[in-house]
Amino acid sequence: MPDYAAAAGAYLRSTLPFQPRVAVVLGSGLGQMIDELSDATSIAFKQVPGFPPAGVAGHAGKFVTGRLAGTEVLFQAGRYHLYEGHSADVVAAPVRAMAALGVRTIVFTNAAGGVRPTLEPGDIVMLEDHINLQARSPLVGPVQEGEERFPDMSAPYDPELRLLAVEAAAELGIGLQSGVYAGVLGPSYETAAEVRMIGKLGADVVGMSTVPEVIAARARGVRCLAFSVVTNKATGLGGGSLSHAEVVAVGREAGQRLGRLLRAVIPRLPQSGLTK
Repeated sequence: MPDYAAAAGAYLRSTLPFQPRVAVVLGSGLGQMIDELSDATSIAFKQVPGFPPAGVAGHAGKFVTGRLAGTEVLFQAGRYHLYEGHSADVVAAPVRAMAALGVRTIVFTNAAGGVRPTLEPGDIVMLEDHINLQARSPLVGPVQEGEERFPDMSAPYDPELRLLAVEAAAELGIGLQSGVYAGVLGPSYETAAEVRMIGKLGADVVGMSTVPEVIAARARGVRCLAFSVVTNKATGLGGGSLSHAEVVAVGREAGQRLGRLLRAVIPRLPQSGLTK
């Protein structure tokens, strides 16, 4: 895919009423967070140069900027997935566009299956690390302008931002757990054997997104914070079959609590990135 980030960032800059430094990526069932914004302006993915439309149920496929708790913020409602047949470049396109716009901190959210046996549907897990089981990276190929060839991934999820989230959750009385996210290709849910393997590798939750986005963000010096909403116990742990509709429904309920946490965290987030 050609270097679209500068053109996409320029388009967003010329279209949006202001240039937020903080962005939030909304996962399955979390789109209601858009309703929390005041002075909202929306741009569909398909309007942005080089972007295809989003194609997954529960993912709107648009950028929405506005103010959340008095802080200027950009929401990414919907995302691209590798399992749709997109390249890792396309999956990372929104992150690269936001970085080109001037966003310096991104909060990622996603729906995930609980691999750690103690996790229950509706739990919120703050990510402390991830395992890339997708066999894809958005950094493969020529180095894009503004990116580092070999970004440091020793702390992909910023320790300072995680501390801010822990403090906010404690103040609100919201249960917040920490864990490692395993990013898989999908689109099928995992087998029981795969879940056992993923647990032995050290993951606590499993999902089909986030990892390539975080890799691209870190290559551009953007600070990352991420939360998984546990929508189900992974196969072999909870019994019964899984459906995307159930995942979205549980995510929507837990998203209300995550929304409260985000309203408290976002005003505390730093407006500058890390030196690469």
